[in-house]
Amino acid sequence: MQRRHFLSLASTLPFTGHLGRLHAAAPQAATPRLLLVFLRGAYDCNSLLVPTHSDFYYAARPNIAIPRPGEAQGALELDGQWGLHPALQASILPLFQAGQACFLPFAGTHDLSRSHFETQDSIELGQDLEGRRNLRSGFLNRLAAVLSQDGQAGARVAPMAFTSQLPLMMRGDLPTANMALASVGRSGVDGRHSQVIASMYQGSALGTAVSEGFAVRDAVQRSVQEEMDRAGRDAISARGFSLVARRMAALMRERFDLGFVDVGGWDTHVNQGGATGALANRLDELGQGLAGFAEEIGPEAWRHTVVVVISEFGRTFRENGNRGTDHGHGTTYWLLGGGLSSRAGGHVVGEQIELSEKNLFQNRDHPVLNEYRAVLGGLFQRMYGLGPAQMQRVFAGVAPRELRLV
Repeated sequence: MQRRHFLSLASTLPFTGHLGRLHAAAPQAATPRLLLVFLRGAYDCNSLLVPTHSDFYYAARPNIAIPRPGEAQGALELDGQWGLHPALQASILPLFQAGQACFLPFAGTHDLSRSHFETQDSIELGQDLEGRRNLRSGFLNRLAAVLSQDGQAGARVAPMAFTSQLPLMMRGDLPTANMALASVGRSGVDGRHSQVIASMYQGSALGTAVSEGFAVRDAVQRSVQEEMDRAGRDAISARGFSLVARRMAALMRERFDLGFVDVGGWDTHVNQGGATGALANRLDELGQGLAGFAEEIGPEAWRHTVVVVISEFGRTFRENGNRGTDHGHGTTYWLLGGGLSSRAGGHVVGEQIELSEKNLFQNRDHPVLNEYRAVLGGLFQRMYGLGPAQMQRVFAGVAPRELRLV
């Protein structure tokens, strides 16, 4: 094999380059599972969670506002203050009504750059905005390391990024696998090349990691292929995120208990649409995928699973001149799971404020009242029974926010 061919193939290896074991025993049904879904591009939370009580909302969005409940293509009423985008009627609304979904508005980071890449990196690292950044330490990897080192959650954690490249959030000291499920079956490294690469590392310090990396890839491909075979008989949808979400659910039910996936296409500066249109289509796809995940993972595992949907920031409260929205600040997080508490499931939670012109941040955006590290810290604390010292290793200098989400 020529060196340039080897380097090209090596770049597609299904592991992170960390040394250490990537295998773990299959999770039990009661093992806590966490999936974090990152909507890259900053989705418009004002179209998802509609402030139906706010006259200012309808004045600020003459072309793209979601109509009030009861009107044609109107928002789905959640309570007297909030409505849900109608595209989610068949997917997320039933989960909300069953107490298995909630929404957290006015959430996010205090980063004010309004830069997609800078803010995404900042959130994934989960470090002090004023301190020096360690680009090799993402907060989900730190969480996994704490769980592994301290024997929490059954003395086991198996992290997996369902992405083509290992995201910042999953980088760190703990070995973490990654693979984009949408491209399973189209690997740049076939069986013959795998053997050649493995033989080149045999006997070296990297030999075990290389072999185990290929083993993880092969196991994932086998599992997904089985699901694809079932899909042909059971008429499971094979489109977009919905298919990927079902694949993730099968893998998290049987193999992994800490997952990450990102979904792009949320930057809607032009022709965003309202009850229908570009954003509505994306929400519909996402909602179907999340509902499919809940169904596929099964009722037993779902009772111990939490799915958190976040984005780097929100979008401007007012529509722009192109019938879209621009980069904003605060956003709305989604939380789904069969084990959400009665105080969270079926509710809009967290600190809130009336959405009026005077309460906008910098006269344009949602303020951030629920800082993401504090919110996630409180969630992790309850999910895994972590103590203060352990939480400081995940989010240094942050006091967890107790919202009793689970």
